[in-house]
Amino acid sequence: MTISILGCGWLGLALAERLRDEGNQLKGSTTSEDKLQLLKGKNIQPFLLELTPNLQCENCDGFWDADVLVLNIPPGRGRDNVADYHLKQIQSVVEEVKNSSISFVVFISSTSVYPERAGIVSEEDTETGNASRPSGNALLKAERLLQKQPEFDTTVIRFGGLYGHDRHPIKYLAGRKNIQKGNAPVNLIHQEDCINIIQSIIQNGIKGKVFNGVSDGHPPKKMYYPAVAKAMNLEPPTFQEDENKEYKIVSNRKLKMMLDYKFRHPNPMDI
Repeated sequence: MTISILGCGWLGLALAERLRDEGNQLKGSTTSEDKLQLLKGKNIQPFLLELTPNLQCENCDGFWDADVLVLNIPPGRGRDNVADYHLKQIQSVVEEVKNSSISFVVFISSTSVYPERAGIVSEEDTETGNASRPSGNALLKAERLLQKQPEFDTTVIRFGGLYGHDRHPIKYLAGRKNIQKGNAPVNLIHQEDCINIIQSIIQNGIKGKVFNGVSDGHPPKKMYYPAVAKAMNLEPPTFQEDENKEYKIVSNRKLKMMLDYKFRHPNPMDI
């Protein structure tokens, strides 16, 4: 297949390399001119493309000449109008896809679409305007815009917190004191599992679905992050006393059943 990846960052570039190695033709976008040669050197056809929020790209007709589009652009942080801005970005992409050969879009979303409520949440537990963060509401609107398009099919993957190789959230928490919600379980996923899941969905043509992508294990933050800090020789964070036991756990049951998927990194504690 010919696969275009809009957003060749930490996850997108590693995904492109895997899909290329499986015999697919890869095209990738970046917002950095410096990265064009990097992509070209990895046998990924490069395109300089920005969404500000309208699509800005010269000589990009070839990018949309593909079978599959992996849409991997998170909402920008710190914007008062993040939901409206991100929706305009996605709308710009939709207009291009509608007039292209692309018949299948894989949209990389996030578990931030779920409200902050106790218990296990599954793919059906979303309410517009009731996500845990503004970025979650932005992603919900983007998901629904993509899913209602008749010209192409969309599958949504809501990944939890990403980690793996040179990236881990402990780097932002190391040494911090009196962090709240220490009993809250982590909802994380390793980069390798992200790539395996996306690859499986594309190869098997799993269209029109919504999946949560999170690991099996959900240790509490107050146990997990100090242990990871110790393993990585960083100053452990400390947590406030937390008597609350009612926190959100994101279910991966649907993904495991429909894809018959077994996680390579089922427990984040294994680090």
